[in-house]
Amino acid sequence: MTHMVLNHTYISKNTTLMNKSPLQIARQAYMPKMPKALTSNTSLKEGEPTQSVADQEAIKSLFPNTYGMPIITFEQSDVAQAAASQAINVGVILSGGQAPGGHNVISGLFDGLKRLNSNNRLYGFLGGPSGLIDGKYIELTADIIDEYRNSGGFDIIGSGRTKLEETEQFDKGMEVCRRLGITAIVIIGGDDSNTNACVLAEYYRQKQCGIQVIGCPKTIDGDLKNGMIETSFGFDTACKVYSELIGNIQRDANSAKKYWHFIRLMGRSASHIALECALQTHPNVCIISEEVEAKQMTLNDIVEQISTAVAARAAKGLNFGTVLIPEGLIEFIPAMRVLIQELNDLLANNGTFNLNDLTPASAELYRSLPEAIAKQLTMDRDPHGNVQVSLIETEKLLIEMVAKRLDAMKKEGTYSGKFAAQHHFFGYEGRCAVPSNFDADYCYSLGQTAVQLLAAGKTGYMSVVSNLTRPAAEWQAGGVPITMMMNMERRNGKLKPVIQKALVGLNGAPFRYLADHRDEWNISTDTYLYPGPIQYYGPSEVCDQPTHTLRLEHQA
Repeated sequence: MTHMVLNHTYISKNTTLMNKSPLQIARQAYMPKMPKALTSNTSLKEGEPTQSVADQEAIKSLFPNTYGMPIITFEQSDVAQAAASQAINVGVILSGGQAPGGHNVISGLFDGLKRLNSNNRLYGFLGGPSGLIDGKYIELTADIIDEYRNSGGFDIIGSGRTKLEETEQFDKGMEVCRRLGITAIVIIGGDDSNTNACVLAEYYRQKQCGIQVIGCPKTIDGDLKNGMIETSFGFDTACKVYSELIGNIQRDANSAKKYWHFIRLMGRSASHIALECALQTHPNVCIISEEVEAKQMTLNDIVEQISTAVAARAAKGLNFGTVLIPEGLIEFIPAMRVLIQELNDLLANNGTFNLNDLTPASAELYRSLPEAIAKQLTMDRDPHGNVQVSLIETEKLLIEMVAKRLDAMKKEGTYSGKFAAQHHFFGYEGRCAVPSNFDADYCYSLGQTAVQLLAAGKTGYMSVVSNLTRPAAEWQAGGVPITMMMNMERRNGKLKPVIQKALVGLNGAPFRYLADHRDEWNISTDTYLYPGPIQYYGPSEVCDQPTHTLRLEHQA
């Protein structure tokens, strides 16, 4: 195991920086707000046994030791808690892509452990799950933690995308934990990472090795949520960062009055970011992938929708506007999904293809694509041989196709405006931002809640904090069995247990609000909203508000 060398690599160059911005210095001193139950004596309340969201028999057979556990809530108690007599060592892992607030989960975890027993120790596994397998770690001490409070990024210990799926990995991790005296692991990650946490918890419970596993819900994409998890951390901050940029662009568009801005946003598997940013900024057009799929829309249908909006504004003398596009749109267009699958199969089997190998419908669609996009479909492959959909510049594709359609509409006499476009992709800009007050508070509470779950001897649970549209003091802390969120899905040709992703609900209040207002936003001259930068200091209605999505979902 490599402790001292990696300690220097990951930490020294960060903690010895002499120069910090005024905001960095001020945020280090911020004290996150927490639910009352986490600031006083706490009692545990268990609900009824649970079952998985689908495929109950299959999930139960795969997780016999962690299936059916009850939902847990923590409540204030009049009975003073006895100090933990025995110190424990806990390991923490940051898994997957970065999301604002990860450092605060670790801070909450550290403070909660020290509150239970000042001799408790927290170890950070370096570079994600691989750090557990390879025994690469540092001990997280107070001086390290204090440098990262309320800061963005995952650089305190780094992250990684290694999947914990094999028995050999579990056994190596078990041996590392034994050497360090670690009796619990907290995995901070998204749906795949928490699926791995569930598998790990089941294996360690089966082996009766005395290692608990708790998960925390992270992803800026917003698709790790359900009836028990109101939102994943990082979504609030990322959407506020993107919305500031969109608002700035809309102010520019409204000033220059000569460009249409096509803006692609993070969110391959769901359109939550695009929808939330639309609610915050009121763009002229916002495409929602789930609606495209539900209506069986073609690429030409989407082009027609945007072109019609451009023409409607041009008729009012408004030759400018904004279009929001989810990153994963291409895969939600039924015909494009079929084309991509055919290309994946052909290139995996043959290494190349010609148009005659495609079905007639797919061959016709391929011919209709701009040359640059067609090349991206055939040349950019991931390690599994699949199209890297996130690299497809959908905004450029739509600009080119809309321009052609508008030329045709001019000849038809249905459009007489001018069309000039700019393209943007907002992705990494939001992943490591300084967390909003909401995410700083939420993440710190998730870390503290994870400690309560560990103290109660629980494993296979996800730390949850709910009632999030209320002030932080009224939030509810608890735990949900990870098996409760799981179903069986086909991955790489095999059925596997995974946490079910949450898509945008077309009957939900957030989408209905967009649907009810988008015609007005399309043609109006004064509906743009300009959210501005994240505010950390000032009145609560400016600094502490959750997303529009949360407020609409809970009618707050």
